[in-house]
Amino acid sequence: MAQTLRRGPLLLTAALLLLAGAVAYAQGHHGHHGHHGRHAAHVEQVIAQVKDKLALNTSQQVMWDNATASTKASRQAGRAEHERIHAAMKAELAKPEPDLAAMASLVDQAQANGYAARNQVRDQWLALYATFTPTQKAVVRDELTKRMERMEGFRAKMKERFGERG
Repeated sequence: MAQTLRRGPLLLTAALLLLAGAVAYAQGHHGHHGHHGRHAAHVEQVIAQVKDKLALNTSQQVMWDNATASTKASRQAGRAEHERIHAAMKAELAKPEPDLAAMASLVDQAQANGYAARNQVRDQWLALYATFTPTQKAVVRDELTKRMERMEGFRAKMKERFGERG
């Protein structure tokens, strides 16, 4: 009995950590607030931000429309996957002895699927970018530069406010 009482909080903590990880993953993937895609500065967001300055030609517009449709479909699929994971985790946690390994495997598979989907969508946007003229690429470059400068300013402000952490 004492061993069960000690294991209960441990299992609950582990399950909550897994659930928190799944939620953080889903927010990162679908809300675009996670760090995984920031390294590429969400190429689709940058290009969309400056679309009116790009003067796309007909074939570029077709590529734009296809990439936009893929982005939307990927987000919808990701939301559905998040809901499926959430329901599966709730069902597993309702059991007297939840299988945390199965929950971790479910989250790992969802992350792998999410990365693959993000890469496919990103590659469509990069293919569009590859068709840009030097002038169009300069517009995207300038927007990326502005975003990086804003991020560097934000980081400097946070370091000043909270100090170095490492």
